[in-house]
Amino acid sequence: MEDEKTNTGQINIDLSEDVAQGTYANLVMLTHSSSEFIVDFIGALPGMRRPKVNSRIILAPEHAKRLLMALQDNVSKYEQRFGRIKNTDGAGGGTIPIDFGSAADA
Repeated sequence: MEDEKTNTGQINIDLSEDVAQGTYANLVMLTHSSSEFIVDFIGALPGMRRPKVNSRIILAPEHAKRLLMALQDNVSKYEQRFGRIKNTDGAGGGTIPIDFGSAADA
């Protein structure tokens, strides 16, 4: 356990080069059950008939709330520095017609 933590109690996190490159997502789908939150990140580009989920993150409810608080804090800091982020193109709760077909449908 000592190898995973520094003397200050912080965890050393390894970030591989391929993960550090990131994955583009301009659409996020959220769902939940009583025991978990599921966050799907999707890159939906013009002309794509069937965009695919690039990454799925599954969180315990407590971690989902921590993520929410961290996002709120970071958005607030961003807006203080760069100005208010505007909601455009129907952002803010509009319904998007999406069908989650199976891989066999592709």
